[in-house]
Amino acid sequence: MPGLVDPKPLLSVMAAAEGATAVALLFAPAMLIDLLLGTGLDATAATVARVAGVALLALGIACWRASADVSSDATRGLVAAMLVYNFGVSAVLVLAAFRHGLFGIGLWPVAIAHIAIAGWCLAFILALSRESA
Repeated sequence: MPGLVDPKPLLSVMAAAEGATAVALLFAPAMLIDLLLGTGLDATAATVARVAGVALLALGIACWRASADVSSDATRGLVAAMLVYNFGVSAVLVLAAFRHGLFGIGLWPVAIAHIAIAGWCLAFILALSRESA
């Protein structure tokens, strides 16, 4: 799968990003949430953040393992799922800013990064559609 249709770089970037975020949520959830949303966490929210960290770790591992098998249907399905995830995260962060007034120094860079990765996922899916047509 040459060029844009090769998901290996995309999957590698997503594996690294989700893995790093997972580690931050697992070991320093209050710091990460403060950077993103400019607010602290109580014990309940810290627990939920750590659960999200475990989920992100699983996504990161799935992306990393899929990067070794780029031609499978499962890899294409994972990219589609990551499109939904990245678009959804960016929407949640934008909503947090505009509807709830939450804002940390990292909010916009992270929201923009998720939008960019969602665009990359979409470009991959569209390129595959054109290739198979």
